[in-house]
Amino acid sequence: MSRRPAHVTEGPYAPPAPARELTAVSADGARLHVEVHGPETAPAVVLAHGWTCSTAFWAAQIRALSATHRVIAYDQRGHGRSPATPGRYSTDTLADDLVAVLGAALAPGERAVVAGHSMGGMTVMAAARRPEFAEHAAAVLLCSTGSARLTDEAKVVPGPAGRVRSRLTRAVLGSRAPLGPVTPVGKKVLRYATMGPGAAPARVEACARIVHGCPTPVRHGWSEVLAELDLDAGVKALGVPAAVLVGTADRLTPVVHARGLAAALPRCVGLTELAGMGHMTPVEAPEAVTRTIAELAAEYVPAKEETP
Repeated sequence: MSRRPAHVTEGPYAPPAPARELTAVSADGARLHVEVHGPETAPAVVLAHGWTCSTAFWAAQIRALSATHRVIAYDQRGHGRSPATPGRYSTDTLADDLVAVLGAALAPGERAVVAGHSMGGMTVMAAARRPEFAEHAAAVLLCSTGSARLTDEAKVVPGPAGRVRSRLTRAVLGSRAPLGPVTPVGKKVLRYATMGPGAAPARVEACARIVHGCPTPVRHGWSEVLAELDLDAGVKALGVPAAVLVGTADRLTPVVHARGLAAALPRCVGLTELAGMGHMTPVEAPEAVTRTIAELAAEYVPAKEETP
């Protein structure tokens, strides 16, 4: 696999060691790093992280859930330990990669909660019409995400909505400039753009280490996909029970996206708006995200030994 991913190494946001690791091979031959945590016969949960992140982003959820669930987390291509494939970035690629992970980590017919944060949620929407997804997804969590108009609705750049703000947003998010090492100034910028105003320093540090560790070409390549995103059809095709969660201070995918998803989903089972939280909800509000995943698993996922 690729380089060792960046993350904090101590405290609650340091990722725990997996019980085992495996490699999923996508439709185009891309190799994806997959981690499995927890008992093999426990109800399964699959975690798809967002743009510029890695499996380390889910550290709090993995640590809390793995005592009673089998938690499967993977690095999106180009992120963490999954090698980059230059020029192969698209919503179809996201879907290909997710169904490859599901096929590699789950038994035939075995079903799981699939939770996606940000681009991970978009991955779920992109895969909604795939038969492999229908085979394995029992329920989903769409966390701090949107299906379209991302640069138009984002509030990272101050000012009224319109063409100027949209163009500036695309330029900022798609910048080819390297982020460089984590510095106090860099953490302030990251906190403003991606987290709520009350985010604790340890949580800002954890996010900064992960985001700054994403290679610049990968960050730029996926930004181009997100700028042109249109997954509204995927939302309507997502027929499994789906919960939606968002922070009210999210500048990247504001509340308007979550409300739109909740209205469009065929089987929305709840919309949670977390007061004062930003875009990085699995780190900013770990208990709320973990609880939602666990509730979905309890309601919709049998233990592996009970799977037909």
